[in-house]
Amino acid sequence: MSTRARILSTIASQVILLTFLSSFVTGETQDFVRTLDRNLYGFKKEKLTHFRVYWHDIYSAPNPTAMPIVRPPSNTSATFFGSISMIDDPLTEKPELSSRLIGRAQGFYGSASQQEVGLLMAMNFVFVEGKYNGSTISILGRNRVFSKVREMPVIGGSGLFRFSRGYAQASTHSVDLKSGDAVVEYNVYVLHY
Repeated sequence: MSTRARILSTIASQVILLTFLSSFVTGETQDFVRTLDRNLYGFKKEKLTHFRVYWHDIYSAPNPTAMPIVRPPSNTSATFFGSISMIDDPLTEKPELSSRLIGRAQGFYGSASQQEVGLLMAMNFVFVEGKYNGSTISILGRNRVFSKVREMPVIGGSGLFRFSRGYAQASTHSVDLKSGDAVVEYNVYVLHY
């Protein structure tokens, strides 16, 4: 064996030994993670999709779609700070509740601001129509209720919206301050594969 071959063999042996020993020193192995070939998982060209739906938050009906689950701890809070409502709101094609049902907004929101009506929204848009039937978009963010347009992030999804991201813009179409019922237009922009 030539001198050069012996040196390369020695270096290779040392690298292997150091790699082996470093896994014991750190106490960690990398068996739980691996890089995947994105082509095997059906990733195609990313596209941008826009949805416009109407969200119906109904407290006053005999069968409400929004239900308070935590009342505000103080009756003096003008912002209802601390209150939480669970929702299963219809998402329709037009502002009328009788228009075509596109999906449901399922999740909750809570009053998270003491100075203004600012909600923490956590909801899934669950589609029940067309090619998106069974797919979901997840929205999590702040909703300043009395602003003309509110923007919240789309943080993911399922089905045809796996690995999605984007944003949703909400604008109030109508609200009944006495009952709490509201219709809100949502324009959702989603990047997905």
